[in-house]
Amino acid sequence: MSSNTSLPGPYVLGPNQYGKAECRLVRIERDTPVHAIADLNVSTQLRGDFAAAYADGDNGHVHATDTQKNTVYALARSHGVASPEAFLLLLADHWRAQPWVTGTQMSAEQYAWERIGAGTGGAGHSFARTGRETRTAVVQTDGAETFVLGGLTGLTVLKSTGSEFSGFPRDRFTTLAETDDRILATSVTAWWRYSGTDVDWDAAHTGVRTALVDAFAGTHSLALQQTMHAMGAAAMDAVPEVAEVRISCPNKHHFEVDLSPFELTNGGTVFLAADRPYGLIQATLQRAGVPAEPRAWTAVPAFA
Repeated sequence: MSSNTSLPGPYVLGPNQYGKAECRLVRIERDTPVHAIADLNVSTQLRGDFAAAYADGDNGHVHATDTQKNTVYALARSHGVASPEAFLLLLADHWRAQPWVTGTQMSAEQYAWERIGAGTGGAGHSFARTGRETRTAVVQTDGAETFVLGGLTGLTVLKSTGSEFSGFPRDRFTTLAETDDRILATSVTAWWRYSGTDVDWDAAHTGVRTALVDAFAGTHSLALQQTMHAMGAAAMDAVPEVAEVRISCPNKHHFEVDLSPFELTNGGTVFLAADRPYGLIQATLQRAGVPAEPRAWTAVPAFA
């Protein structure tokens, strides 16, 4: 038996956007007694009246991606980089004012540096890259409306006790033993949507991150799902400007090594850290009564 799956034309161009991806930007602030560094990876995307470029190769409405790259560096020089969110809002305001642009997506990753050195000859002007997580941000515009997402990725956390997992269904394929004491480890990717643009971005990011970490540490975990719910709730309690939190957590499994062949007991001290396969838990928490805003999440990998 066969079926006819052919569909008639004509073709219609669907949603599209274009821009310059991963513009590596390092901005040194030199107007203070000790220098400061902002290290970002910025991507720009424009949406608008660009159908002729796709259908006919007519570039009359196309702002070159090279122009978008140059704009990143020029605005960083003229306005500085106070925070990822503030800089992306600056870029968004520039591009939303350009002909044929009806919407934008500006995104950034920020890499952390810490000050090093003492004494004279460059003290306060030297830095080392830290191994902590990466801060992320996205600004979307749709006409006159603006949406801001904050976030982080690669926040690796572990608790050596205070985690259980039991009471799950069992069938003929279930081999996992129940436990009332296990290692719980994960690498958190989180995005959160702000309810407006009048926000102290650095303070809000710090507040959310602190709440996520404290909730992970302070929650006696009956499951990673429960811990993630506590983390998201804590973030929204800590920063009232946050309307929604999306969290993705791989369960970084640690298996106790059988040392009996060596006539040794383990006693919960030596583990194999397995990198795959892994459980992947994802969840969204939203403030009750606050409308969803899908335009804020357009083309954003909220779950990673």
